[in-house]
Amino acid sequence: MTDLNFYHGKKVFVTGHTGFKGAWLCHVLRTAGAEVTGYALAPPTTPSLFDLTGLAADVRSITGDIRDLQGLRDAMNAARPDIVLHLAAQPLVREGYQSPVYTFETNVMGTVNLLECVRHCASVQSVVNVTTDKVYLNREWPWGYREHEELKGLDPYSNSKSCSELVTYSYRHSFFEGRDGVPSLPVSTARAGNVIGGGDFAKDRIIPDCVRAAIDKKPIIVRNPYSTRPYQHVLEPLFAYLMIAQRQYENPHPGRKLQRRSGRRGLLCHRRAGGFVYRSLGRRAAARGPAGRRRARSQLPQAGLLPAENRVRLAASLAAAHRRGKDRGMDEMLAKRRRCERLHGGTDCGLSRLSPYTLLYRSSAALHGAAPLLSLMILSFSVRSVTFCPCKTI
Repeated sequence: MTDLNFYHGKKVFVTGHTGFKGAWLCHVLRTAGAEVTGYALAPPTTPSLFDLTGLAADVRSITGDIRDLQGLRDAMNAARPDIVLHLAAQPLVREGYQSPVYTFETNVMGTVNLLECVRHCASVQSVVNVTTDKVYLNREWPWGYREHEELKGLDPYSNSKSCSELVTYSYRHSFFEGRDGVPSLPVSTARAGNVIGGGDFAKDRIIPDCVRAAIDKKPIIVRNPYSTRPYQHVLEPLFAYLMIAQRQYENPHPGRKLQRRSGRRGLLCHRRAGGFVYRSLGRRAAARGPAGRRRARSQLPQAGLLPAENRVRLAASLAAAHRRGKDRGMDEMLAKRRRCERLHGGTDCGLSRLSPYTLLYRSSAALHGAAPLLSLMILSFSVRSVTFCPCKTI
């Protein structure tokens, strides 16, 4: 449990504070009464959560590049923080393919620079380096990855984050651990999956892409309709980061690798995410890939805006499914796999290995109104676990 009272009066240094997660984190810290210093590039999107909420007026905001060692060192020495939370990164997989050098410079050398600055800043008592669940070697198996799994991301983004983990491990054991094994400074890495929430305007993210397409009255492009990913609301991992930093500060121990799990029940198919949004809006979804476009168009029927009574009925059915799902075991998973395989002519659609998923839904006034209000949909999601077959439409 995170006690935000702990952060009252604490000096916290946040890198990447102009980004989606960083801005939310700063708002939480300011609400708790912390003195926040942020170090990051200008907001990566227009509009941005950072600008829309006027965060620059509530924190000491420093515009700088995490690759600039001297600039970062000057900012940290001036702030003299108690706690450092490292979120600055190049966070997009496709951008990693387009700009691999920049991705490795930012995510690897940025971590080196951050830890080097921490090493020479005596005020720091706790450090959390935020990475990703993509640091693991992707074995395409149906269960979640554990902290001791092999770090071997394959694409530039994932691999750069794997390297960031190794850099942290090296610094922790080389510089932040005493001869008797007692840490001179506790440092942890935190691995979280995909997040959603209000104020996310980044490209290549399924929910913002769907909302933008709906507002512009364009087809919703689902790039990987049969990919399945863990999703959670942005505040969930942020409170986990804060809890780790607090525990380390109060009771220093050798840094550990921690990941914010969403588990099997945190899985959401991209096609279902797009399907939910477009069905609520009456939009057609299109999908890229050899067979993806044909499948998506044939399996995702058009529908109008959900009336209030239908939303209530849907919420009730989701709650009932959640209650039933608590007692369903491996037999249910195997039955779903067999059913999926039958639906796809004996072939594995890529989802049949994964039984439960999370449908992120909450009845919202945004569904009543005009297109501009649809941006509120992103803010109105909460996690509900359901166990319907992922090959069925919503």
